[in-house]
Amino acid sequence: MLGMDAALAKKILSAAGGPAPWYWQTFPNIQSQSRQRFVWTHHGTEGPVAHLVTLGLEQEAATVRLALNTYCRPFLLAPNFLGVWCPEGRNIRLACFDPDQLKAFDVAEVAGWFKQSSERIYSATAPIADFEIPLSLTAGTHKIETPSEFSTIDELIVPTSYKPMTQDDPAFALFVFYLQAGLVQVLPQKWFTAAQYQIGQQWITRAARDPESQRILGECFGVGTFLLEEDGCRLAEWIERS
Repeated sequence: MLGMDAALAKKILSAAGGPAPWYWQTFPNIQSQSRQRFVWTHHGTEGPVAHLVTLGLEQEAATVRLALNTYCRPFLLAPNFLGVWCPEGRNIRLACFDPDQLKAFDVAEVAGWFKQSSERIYSATAPIADFEIPLSLTAGTHKIETPSEFSTIDELIVPTSYKPMTQDDPAFALFVFYLQAGLVQVLPQKWFTAAQYQIGQQWITRAARDPESQRILGECFGVGTFLLEEDGCRLAEWIERS
């Protein structure tokens, strides 16, 4: 399937939310079980809460109920829950919140310290469910224990850094969560190595599956949009260069 249309690739990827704060405008619209609508707010690039992305009720967006630090990605969970995945040390954390239960807090509570901390998610209300998966998992498919709140998600593709042993080892991987089945497939990106790319300055921001070919495509910051081979580990082509 070489020669994938760039406009089609952009449309497919638009459904895959990218990381906070850079992709905050891709975050999903949220309507809770009680029919309340929530909106996301980016707090700009200056001041004590710069670069944070927060969630609040549509009619009172300035009242914060959830704050996300760098690299968090929210996603929807049926029936009306909010999921967030993020790096947590050498793990990937997936958390589930009930928007109706989120208590308001003063944004001053996170001013200054939160952005510089290793904390990714701040809330006055604990998640109703969460779990972590180690980044040290080897290539292949692994059985995982997942809370029932996540079982409505068939597939969630998580791009993440991956510890290379040499300059020629994969520095990034896709963790493909099949949450209904309780499985995760680890796909080291064999083409993305320190020998070929500037790790840290160039990185995979988001990925999605083409529903027609079932191939995975994604965005690499500073490089462009790519399509993977059927094995999900090797680069097939650059659809569009940055």
